[in-house]
Formats: sequence, C-alpha cells, structure tokens
Amino acid sequence: MSPTALHDAVLALLRDVSQRAILPYYQKLAADQIIAKDSGDYGAIEDVVTVADRLAEEMLAEGLAKIVPGLGIVGEEAVAADPAVMERLSSSCWIIDPIDGTRNFAMGQPPFGVLLAMTDGGEAHTGWLYDPLTDRFCVTHRGKGAFINGEKIVATPTGETPPVAALSLIFMDPTRREAVQRQVTPHYRMVDVPYCAAEQYPRLVLGVNDVSIFERTLPWDHAAGALFVNEAGGRCARPDGSAYRVDDGRKGLIGAASPELWDELAERLAALES
Repeated sequence: MSPTALHDAVLALLRDVSQRAILPYYQKLAADQIIAKDSGDYGAIEDVVTVADRLAEEMLAEGLAKIVPGLGIVGEEAVAADPAVMERLSSSCWIIDPIDGTRNFAMGQPPFGVLLAMTDGGEAHTGWLYDPLTDRFCVTHRGKGAFINGEKIVATPTGETPPVAALSLIFMDPTRREAVQRQVTPHYRMVDVPYCAAEQYPRLVLGVNDVSIFERTLPWDHAAGALFVNEAGGRCARPDGSAYRVDDGRKGLIGAASPELWDELAERLAALES
C-alpha cells in the first residue's frame, strides 16, 4: 500500500471511529462509564478510562488489522488488561491510543485526540494525531516530513523572550521536580500543559509552545508525536540526546520547536545532575 493510500485509509477509519465510538459519549458519560485506574507514578494524577476508550480501541484494532493484515497491535487498554502485549513493541506493530487526554474527555472538555503509530524494530516510522472535535489530521512519515490537513508544516518557534514552556512534571520524582522548578523554569514563560500529547506536540510545531518536558513516556502517548516534531524540523529526544524508542521503557523526553531550543533546555536539565 502506498503512503497516500495508507493515510487515506487511516483517516477514514479515524473519522468513522470518532463519529461512532468517541463523540457520542462526549459530555454524555454517566458516572459508571468512567473508571479510575492506578497511574503507578507517585500518585500525581488520577488516570481514568471510559467506555469510549475501550470501544474506540476495539474498533481501531479491527479496522487497522484490515488495512495492514498481520501486523501486531499494541493498544493502551489492551496493555492495561494484559501487560504481556508490550512484548510486541520490539517487532513491527501498530500502537494505539484510542483517546489521548481521557482525563479531559471524561470531564467533558477539550483537548483530546487519537494517536496512532506504525513501528518497526522499536522505532516509529509513521504517525497520526487526530482531533475529533476540529477534524485536524496530523500525519508524519520518516524521511517524508510532517503534514497537517494535507499541508506540509515546518516547526516554528514562538519568537518570544523568554521562550514559552509547557513542562509536564506531574510524573517526575518530587525531588527532581522541585529542582526543575527552582533552576529551570525561571528561564521560561511557563504555560499550562494540556494533559493531552495529541495537542501538545502540534503546539510545538505551530508556534504556540517552544519547549516541553515529558517524564512518563509511554509508547501510545509519544510514538507518533515525537516523530511528528522531528519530521517538522523541531527536535524530540531523550535528555541525553538519544532517539525515542517505544521499547526501551525509559523515562524522560524533551520536545522543542527547534534544535537550538532543545539544546538549551537539555543543558539546563543536565546541570541538575552535576
């Protein structure tokens, strides 16, 4: 299947699943349709899952299996039910986040989105970030660039001094979080994080935010977005400069609208270790 045909098929599937499994529940969830789950990270924030997450993942998995038969599938909710599903990450697979920003979705507010990625050998080579409310469709393919609604996009810094930072520190060790707040944040104009990677990554490309820190870097949250930023000409990498891999299980990721902005933030974080 050609990249164009693949992207067209995935977009059609995303729109269908959004219309049939996600948007019908938006602002209409009953209390028993929202289930708490343990975040496992310092109790910093309550993770939830909804009936819409589970239905959307089932429909996406079924549809993707028809688009590319035989490819492994790693979905966020499938992993929650069976952690052994993560073992598929080292081979070729789809990665699904059926509703990224479930916390927002469950509260009946934006942003939220759907994230998909295709990987091979632990690295993402294709990604999609979809906003069901606006129909914004971000697509990226390794070596081919990044696109929003069919138009090629180049990452654009805000141009502000100090740079604009949306730093997600909620899953960070409390001691390190305090050090970042004391020694790093004064160099930036801080803005709220959207609690939605499907929104945060486009903000780094569209001139809304200059830099971001992500501490918890689960593959369904970051495989598509990290590739999208890099293909747009920004930079997204581990704090030590190594590439983000979906199968290495490490924490920590820096995203920036330009390599220069990435370098500045990485240097400030490195100084905390010295």
